[in-house]
Amino acid sequence: MSDLPGAVLFACTMNSIRSPMAEAIMKYLHGHRVYIDSCGVRAGTVDPFVAEVLDEIGIEAGGHRPKTFDDLEDDYFDLVVSLSPEAQHRAVELTRNGTTELEFWHMPDPSLIEGSRAQRLEGYRRLRDLVMRRIVDRFPPAGSPGV
Repeated sequence: MSDLPGAVLFACTMNSIRSPMAEAIMKYLHGHRVYIDSCGVRAGTVDPFVAEVLDEIGIEAGGHRPKTFDDLEDDYFDLVVSLSPEAQHRAVELTRNGTTELEFWHMPDPSLIEGSRAQRLEGYRRLRDLVMRRIVDRFPPAGSPGV
């Protein structure tokens, strides 16, 4: 577990889908060992599909309030993971003069999916599963092979 950073920030465009989803999953897996936060370039509104698809796998995401980079109480993180191109540009600015690591995990925006409620939810599930795989690969949970 020594490979875990002490503080991780997930960032996306509006802090309403991708970054709060990543924050909730990371907190579920490592919240007692790592400080985790999320933000957006702009503050959006809470997307109810995020809580719904996370609840399906037993992860609580309720109570999330979207915030921006400017709203962060502290801007020191060991790692910033940006999940959209717009957030990547802002994260580069945030980390330019420090020792913070920066990673870009381009994630699709499921809010762009058109169709029935079921089709849209499926897009959110695909994102959830993709984010989960990336987090587990990058930050293996305790008890995983090789940990």
